[in-house]
Amino acid sequence: MAGRRDALLTRDKGQSSVGSRIVVAVVIGVLLGSVFAFFSSAPSPPHFLNHKMASSACESPEQVDALKVDILSAKEKNSELKKQVRDLMEKLRLAEQGKGHAEEQFVVLGESHKAGPFGTVKGLRTNPSVIPDESVNPRLAKILGEVAIYKELIVALANSNVKEMLQLWFTNIKRVGIPNYLVVALDDDIEEFCKSNDVPVYRRDPDQGVDAVGKIGGNHAVSGLKFRILREFLQLGYSVLLSDVDIVYLQNPFDYLYRDSDVESMSDGHNNMTAYGYNDVFDEPSMGWARYAHTMRIWVYNSGFFYIRPTIPSIELLDRVANRLSKDPKSWDQAVFNEELFFPSHPGYDGLHAAKRTMDMYLFMNSKVLFKTVRKDAKLKKLKPVIVHVNYHPDKFARMKAIVEFYANGKQDVLDHFPDGSD
Repeated sequence: MAGRRDALLTRDKGQSSVGSRIVVAVVIGVLLGSVFAFFSSAPSPPHFLNHKMASSACESPEQVDALKVDILSAKEKNSELKKQVRDLMEKLRLAEQGKGHAEEQFVVLGESHKAGPFGTVKGLRTNPSVIPDESVNPRLAKILGEVAIYKELIVALANSNVKEMLQLWFTNIKRVGIPNYLVVALDDDIEEFCKSNDVPVYRRDPDQGVDAVGKIGGNHAVSGLKFRILREFLQLGYSVLLSDVDIVYLQNPFDYLYRDSDVESMSDGHNNMTAYGYNDVFDEPSMGWARYAHTMRIWVYNSGFFYIRPTIPSIELLDRVANRLSKDPKSWDQAVFNEELFFPSHPGYDGLHAAKRTMDMYLFMNSKVLFKTVRKDAKLKKLKPVIVHVNYHPDKFARMKAIVEFYANGKQDVLDHFPDGSD
């Protein structure tokens, strides 16, 4: 465990190839050259200022205003050029990542071929995306085209029962500087609340089955709706980072995704074994020599925070979960979500063939990890998570506010008075 923690604290986000570094250097060089050329060719604002100060005191207010406009315009152009550099760098990163996935798909899905030498064979991990179909929901397609960045966005469902937490949720998203997020409003009040706070919002067309639950349903009922609602997002070709509203954002999660699986989810596990899986030995003494049976265990994925790509297995997962929840409204969506994702094919049942990845439990942190382990460990307290999900505690709003104070405002003792669990 100590090695895992030290490795996390010195974590390198990845290594790029020599070719990628050369391409990046060329792009940066060209853009910086453009910026330099722009400012070399244009008269500098300070020169104008000095010239004006040396001129007659009778300069007209119109000339002074014009000078101010020129300075402001130059600053805006500089800011825009910087933004273009950032955007191009991000496009390059995604292009390199997409190129690797495309090569894997070509190798596996192309012509039949012999297996390579021992240790070199690798199966397909990344399923191809579906062809976007805007006819499914043209209105939503237009909204997503305006909100999403590189066909990705955070999506949260909310009704008036979670209004207080929703405000804290989007306030921290804005503070971190995440632009690509959307609230699916389940009632009129939340729709107007989002609009009044300049929060991107989408209100679905009337649907009796969804609207009845959305307006008055509790946490579990509303949570179950997402599997029906998200389907259209995927059909339109968008990857979705599904988020509950009891989550505090501390960094941009899109900087920490691998995007190599159909589903990438945070875990309810609280250590390496429970989060990533372990061999659990079952002891049955009456069996004598065969008393020990080895089993594989892993704690469930959290259905309140997962990244899902627009692939056929992903859409099949949503359909399976939504179908089961509609037939048994009392079932828990998180349990059904994990059963469909993990149970293998067996007599009478065809399992889902979806690729999955468990998120880093210290970066995508649940509240059990924070309150039982991290806050008591001097090294782990220095680690800044990407998000903290207050999923283990009923006093959600109070703990969310304390988490903001601890990580964003540096109040080191603000978490101390909370119990590990719930009273």
